[in-house]
Amino acid sequence: MMRAAVLHGPGEIRIAEVARPEPGPGQLRVRLEGCGVCASNLEPWAGLEWMTYPAEAGGLGHEGWGVVDAVGENVEGFATGDRVTMLSGRSFAEYDVVDAAAAVKLPDALAGQPFPGEPIACAMNIFRRSEIQAGQTVAIVGIGFLGAVLTRLATDAGARVIAISRRQESLDLAKAYGAAETIPMHDHWQIIERVKGITGEALCERVIEAVGKQWPLDLAGELVGFGGKLIVAGYHQDGPRQVSMQMWNWKGIDVVNAHERDPAVQMRGLREAVDAVASRRLDPTPLYSKRYRLEDLGQALDDTRDKPGDFVKALVTYE
Repeated sequence: MMRAAVLHGPGEIRIAEVARPEPGPGQLRVRLEGCGVCASNLEPWAGLEWMTYPAEAGGLGHEGWGVVDAVGENVEGFATGDRVTMLSGRSFAEYDVVDAAAAVKLPDALAGQPFPGEPIACAMNIFRRSEIQAGQTVAIVGIGFLGAVLTRLATDAGARVIAISRRQESLDLAKAYGAAETIPMHDHWQIIERVKGITGEALCERVIEAVGKQWPLDLAGELVGFGGKLIVAGYHQDGPRQVSMQMWNWKGIDVVNAHERDPAVQMRGLREAVDAVASRRLDPTPLYSKRYRLEDLGQALDDTRDKPGDFVKALVTYE
């Protein structure tokens, strides 16, 4: 048996004793060390009309890492004791089972470090889809975990990053990760005028929307210059969106939905994430705001929603 968090209804997490999963052919069982809390968890936590409850045990957790403790048949390249990060979907639990093809070994350089690989992998894939080049001006709308990592990646690529976010703590974080300019996300038209001033009326070659709400999407579209790219990195899961097709047409912009669903592309991002952190090209450690016990997952979700102080990302850990 093992402990797992179960979402029983909006705002209600229960810790249940459930059967420990067994790996099938081609699979690994991982004794989890921890799992990151994603902002995409917030809509199920709040309650969506199409959600059904109770949810699957451990089911909100998709940012897990841990140690392989059982190996299924026909698995090559992994052994018990290997420390891994993986792409799975039941990691708010003490154990999870994952296809070996969806796991990546963590090198010795990452020993003892938490590694919620999935969100870093998302950032790597979004960055690739953005096609950011040296000398470009890149606006990033929304500076949380994803926005901060993308700020670092874009800056390292030689771009000038304009970070736009609600909280001063987020803007300070963006500065620490390399942003050249920061703008408080308070007034729609003032932000546009400020970006015009920074860019000499040209606006931005790339704009990344990393919030997942209507207004940030509207704002992001306004900030793209002629022939530029709007990259939708926010996870829009709470209903339809309206867009200004007249403006998009007039400016001739490309719109990229940067959420990857091809497993091969997802795994490419995960391998790149491991390499970037192990090589110290990227340091996500300052973004891990607080660690919570599994029993405190509800509080971790509330803090992810409310963002007290300089909060960025919660980790639920099992040790």
